[in-house]
Amino acid sequence: MTTASAVEFNDVTLTLGDRVVLSDVSISISEGEFVGLLGPNGAGKTTLMRAILGLVPPSRGTVSVLGRPATRGNVAIGYLPQARAAPATMGLSGWDFVASVVNGHRLGLPLHGKAERAEIHRSLEMVDAHDLAHRRLGEMSGGERQRLVLAQALVGRPRLLLLDEPLISLDPHRGQEILALVRRVQRELGVAVLFSAHELNQLLGVMDKVLYLGRGQAALGAVEDVVTSPVLSRLYGSQIDVVHVNGRIFVMVGGHDIEHQPHRHDHDGSDWNTAELEKARHV
Repeated sequence: MTTASAVEFNDVTLTLGDRVVLSDVSISISEGEFVGLLGPNGAGKTTLMRAILGLVPPSRGTVSVLGRPATRGNVAIGYLPQARAAPATMGLSGWDFVASVVNGHRLGLPLHGKAERAEIHRSLEMVDAHDLAHRRLGEMSGGERQRLVLAQALVGRPRLLLLDEPLISLDPHRGQEILALVRRVQRELGVAVLFSAHELNQLLGVMDKVLYLGRGQAALGAVEDVVTSPVLSRLYGSQIDVVHVNGRIFVMVGGHDIEHQPHRHDHDGSDWNTAELEKARHV
């Protein structure tokens, strides 16, 4: 039995201005798969997600989401951007923060009917965040706010989750809590997840496949098939050594672990804010 595709790129080229981010990439992510998205700084992880959201049209090839061309405002996609809660939201309660995305509204805090309130309740319940409903965002830890941003992404019962670096700025313990939560939600709902991360080892034992980007190219498959010296050397354009130590994998060049370079966003250079998230959901 053939599994349907959640995301499919056919000979896709993505450009930002004069820069070619991805060139002639063909990949297919199946429904229900948990795929880790990795690659060096500037490889195009965020741009790839924006193409799935219909915000970056391919200059060549086609992008399909759940069997249809990628378009803006696809309610079947739940999205968590790199940018975190904006300062303007810090005074909101957890409930109002999640409620602000219902029916396309944000910060206007409209009154909701019974069905909308039930959806907010369900989303909070999925991420174990009912105890955060009446607390202000400004009083919460980064991990607690991440639960609420994930709850926002779950509003509308999406079939595909795009999570762009959700572990940034979280300590390892909180990061593992969020990762375990996403995996549980993914299994319970049967949704596909594309989870961008800066470090491979964070996702080992959780992801079904890895999608590795580099130099305009992509490699998708099992970790043992993709995270190898020949494949990564091609993607990085230099000799890469892959070292396995005590169940961890280190991607090395010249004796240095390149996954621990300082992180920077890999899109057009500006952090996504609340307006960008709203555009991704509803434009």
